[in-house]
Amino acid sequence: MNLTYLDFEKPISELEAQTQKLKETHDKNKNLDISKELSQLEGKTDKLIHEIYRNLSAWQITQVSRHPQRPYTTDYIEKLFTDFEELHGDRTFADDSAIIGGLASFEGMPVMVIGHQKGRDLKERQHRNFGMPKPEGYRKALRLFRLAEKFNVPIVTFIDTPGAYPGINAEERGQSEAIARNLYVMSELKVPIIGIVIGEGGSGGALALGVVDHLIMLQFATYSVISPEGCASILWKTADKAPIAAQILGITATRLKELGLVDTILPEPLGGAHRKPDEIMETLRKSLKEHFTKLKKKSLKQLLDIRYHRLLSYGKFKETAK
Repeated sequence: MNLTYLDFEKPISELEAQTQKLKETHDKNKNLDISKELSQLEGKTDKLIHEIYRNLSAWQITQVSRHPQRPYTTDYIEKLFTDFEELHGDRTFADDSAIIGGLASFEGMPVMVIGHQKGRDLKERQHRNFGMPKPEGYRKALRLFRLAEKFNVPIVTFIDTPGAYPGINAEERGQSEAIARNLYVMSELKVPIIGIVIGEGGSGGALALGVVDHLIMLQFATYSVISPEGCASILWKTADKAPIAAQILGITATRLKELGLVDTILPEPLGGAHRKPDEIMETLRKSLKEHFTKLKKKSLKQLLDIRYHRLLSYGKFKETAK
């Protein structure tokens, strides 16, 4: 796979280009021993990646969360679940491809999997509406929530969207009501729910799948009330100040964990999940297994009480004297 490099990764791309040239030289001359030079170069590259990723700003983390090669919901479904059977439509208007969902098995346990889905190439991105669901997408998710509850099946949600689609036709069909309905219904579903923020969790469009019993967030994912660009456009009338907005918004996993909005942060492979997708899949598999085991030990009343109070706690703050 040819990696796509972000702006701040230019020094990394230069070192890895040198590594690739060295390997190509060896391919042309098999008798040439480059093991020492290659080892030094790869060690230098790993050290550089570690240094850069250890000090990422909130805006740089935002860029990583949107990386076009980052694993998407369908990738996780393929690797973590078996016997996935996709279910379509909201039984009211249409099938929204920006949200994918269906029944599957996880470690032998039946589950309902629901998540936002972006696209890899332009054609798929258009088909998926760039991961921005319309009301019928959230109503499809709602139908699957109810189906899971009916058959007493735990739910796993994958959160990865810039936000709900803001078009006129979506508003005409009740976008805000569809999101609000999901929040209301999820808060009282009588089955365990685990949510995972795998990329960018944007606004109510993300929260509509985010009322859960345990929220997992990948290390370089983001979760915010508004995109940094949107915030900057409102506050400063220009999206150019998005890096400042990202820092102020507190959208990173570590900051959200401090605020009590995220339960578990999963470490990503060096350089982000897109570099070693199999590694992050295995990390997530272990985490899901662990937390489903814990949730099963809680009574239904405990689950509902914790989930309800968790939802009500969003946005709480306390003033401190300076």
